[in-house]
Amino acid sequence: MKSKISKYFLIVSTFVMANLPAFAVENKGVCDLIDKLKPVIQTLRTLAFIGAAFILMDIAWKYIKEPDKVTKDGIKDTGIGMFVGFFLLFGVGFVLQFVGSSGGQEYFGCVVKALG
Repeated sequence: MKSKISKYFLIVSTFVMANLPAFAVENKGVCDLIDKLKPVIQTLRTLAFIGAAFILMDIAWKYIKEPDKVTKDGIKDTGIGMFVGFFLLFGVGFVLQFVGSSGGQEYFGCVVKALG
């Protein structure tokens, strides 16, 4: 069940990201959506970066607090999952940073005003 949902989400997100610039050229609704959701995008971006920092902090604190309990199996079991979570959150933060930036808006076909 879980893998089906992941596959569907991956297919939909790939389709949307591949066709979003084409939709943006025809329809300025995407530009308006980005402008109206800019505070939400900035908040989610900040939370993604903070979440990534907390995951790294948790990894470091476990190994600082109990260095004698560090084993290869423990690193494999918890460390890999935490690093994957860190890189996913960090990647989401970068994608949201790009979408909210003037370069991202230009990529989607929005007109960006420099001083006004």
